[in-house]
Amino acid sequence: METAATGLTFRDATDADVDALVALVESAYRGDDSRAGWTTEADILEGQRTDPEGVLEVIKSPDSRLLTVEQDGRIVACCQLEHRGAHAYFGMFAVSPVLQGAGLGKTVIAEAERLARETWGATEMHMTVISVRHDLIAWYERRGYRRTGKTSPFPYGDERFGIPQRADLEFELLVKPLA
Repeated sequence: METAATGLTFRDATDADVDALVALVESAYRGDDSRAGWTTEADILEGQRTDPEGVLEVIKSPDSRLLTVEQDGRIVACCQLEHRGAHAYFGMFAVSPVLQGAGLGKTVIAEAERLARETWGATEMHMTVISVRHDLIAWYERRGYRRTGKTSPFPYGDERFGIPQRADLEFELLVKPLA
C-alpha cells in the first residue's frame, strides 16, 4: 500500500529484505548510530538487538507479518505483527534514527493497528516494552496504549537479545483496544 501524502510504501517483508531490516533495527536501538534518534537502548543494552535468523523467522511464520516501510526505495521503518487469536502482538518496531521525531512512527503504528483489525479482526494490540524505557512507554501511552503492570523477565544470559548493562530489566505488557 502506498500513501501519496507521505510518499511511503507499506509492504510485507521478503527474504531479500533480511539484511536491510537487521541493519535498520540495529541502527535504531544499538551502538552510536542509534544515539541520533531517541529510541536508543545503547545505555542499557549492548550487543545485538536481532539477527538474520530472527528476522527470517518472523517473515516465514504463518501467523506473523513483518511490515516494511519504504520511502524513495529505501527501507526506513518496520514492525512485526503477530496474530494471537483475539489480539495481535506488535514488536520489532524500528524507525531509522535520522527520521525519528517527524511523525513516521505514529504513521507506522496507525497502519499496523489498521491491518491487525482489518486482516485478523483483532480487538486489541499487545506489546512488551522494557520497563525502564519511561520515554518510550510515555510515547505509547500518548497513542492509546495502557500499562497493565504485567511483567515478564528479561532473557538474561541469551545474547541474542543483547548484553544487559543493568540488573533490573524486565518487560511490561502494554495493551490498546482496537475496536
